Amino acid sequence: MTTNAGYAQDVGNALVVVEDASLWEKIKLVKMFLQVAWCVFRLRPDIVITTGAAPGFAAIVFGKAFGARTIWIDSIANSEELSMSGQKARRWSDVWLTQWEHLARPQGPEYWGGVL
Repeated sequence: MTTNAGYAQDVGNALVVVEDASLWEKIKLVKMFLQVAWCVFRLRPDIVITTGAAPGFAAIVFGKAFGARTIWIDSIANSEELSMSGQKARRWSDVWLTQWEHLARPQGPEYWGGVL
């Protein structure tokens, strides 16, 4: 799942493209959440792994609701602090990771290594 339709040339029909949205674009955000919910409902994944942002957060939430194991890996771009989605993902994640050792805490997120 991605917000970038250009990736289709790399993976073909296996790609699901959803709306790109942020907290400041409420209508687009609702549309994206519905697209992700429909995709998770239709595919019923056993596991959801994401590196973040709003679509990844939605996938974690809906994946967990449908019984999937979930892994959140906060984006390598978030070097100073966890992303907002990453902070909220804890509740829905079976495994909650950061890619920056100095952001790891005993209560999470965990650090399992560098760039994943």
